[in-house]
Amino acid sequence: MIRAQQTKTAAATLISGVIVLAMAGTPAASAKPLVGAITPPTGPCPVTRTTTETVQHFSKRVIRCAAAKWVVPGGATKAICIASRESGLVPTARSATGQYLGLFQHSRVSWPSRYADWTAPAWHLRTHALNGRTNTIVTLRMVHGFGGWAPAGWKVRGC
Repeated sequence: MIRAQQTKTAAATLISGVIVLAMAGTPAASAKPLVGAITPPTGPCPVTRTTTETVQHFSKRVIRCAAAKWVVPGGATKAICIASRESGLVPTARSATGQYLGLFQHSRVSWPSRYADWTAPAWHLRTHALNGRTNTIVTLRMVHGFGGWAPAGWKVRGC
């Protein structure tokens, strides 16, 4: 009985030693990022939300960034006003019927073609209309490209 226990203890010690040696061969200083680790955004307006920042404040920062890159009538002030009226500056906003999505309330049916027309694959933007950064970039590029809010499809009064 004692001999069997000694054999188990020796085996456990040997296995522990092998694990320690295997781990010692991987220097921590040169370790690569974990697979699936969060990577910072790329492309236009690669901003990230701070831990103390509201969704609305973050949405305004993204809109200001995009408005600085693609000049639109009324600038960031008008873009923020329109997004506020359309969605309350909440990127995941949906109309009651689900027909319109996101900060600027894009048509659910039109979104795939708008995304394809107004983004670049190299930007690695999320494809969903409920992503505030993507929705903002598509919107401001459309408004810039069409030369105004009304020609691009937004007729918001009071902004």
